[in-house]
Amino acid sequence: MDRDDRDTMNAADRRAVYIISVAAELAGVHPQTLRIYERKGLLRPHRTNGNTRRYSPADIDVLRRIQGLTQEGVNLAGVKRIMALEEDLQRLRSRIVQLEERLEVHAIPMPGERAGVAIMPISSVLSPPWQRRRA
Repeated sequence: MDRDDRDTMNAADRRAVYIISVAAELAGVHPQTLRIYERKGLLRPHRTNGNTRRYSPADIDVLRRIQGLTQEGVNLAGVKRIMALEEDLQRLRSRIVQLEERLEVHAIPMPGERAGVAIMPISSVLSPPWQRRRA
C-alpha cells in the first residue's frame, strides 16, 4: 500500500458520519457513555453547524479501544494516559522511519573514519580502579 492509498484511507476513516446512537451501537456502549468519554477528554467527535456530534470510523476504533481497556480494569484516567502514550509511540515510530529513510539517502560518516581511527568502548582501554591489578 503506497502513501496515497494510506492518505485516502485515513481521510475516509476521519470522515464523521455516525450520529451518537449509531456510534454507541457500533462500539457496544450506551450513548451516555460517549458523552462521558467526551467530557473526560478521551474522545473529540466532530460537531455539525447545529452542534450535533458526529463520529468517524476512527472514532469508533478509539471507542472500542477504550472499552477494551476499561474491561481489563483500567480506569478512565489510566485509559487517557495509555492512549496518550500510544499516540506518542506511534509518532516516534513514524519519526524513526523518516530518519532511517534520510540516513539511507544521506549517510553520516562516523567520526574518525577519515583519519583511520576506530571508535571502541572505553572499557577496552581503561579499567576502573577497583578492577586494576596490583603489581
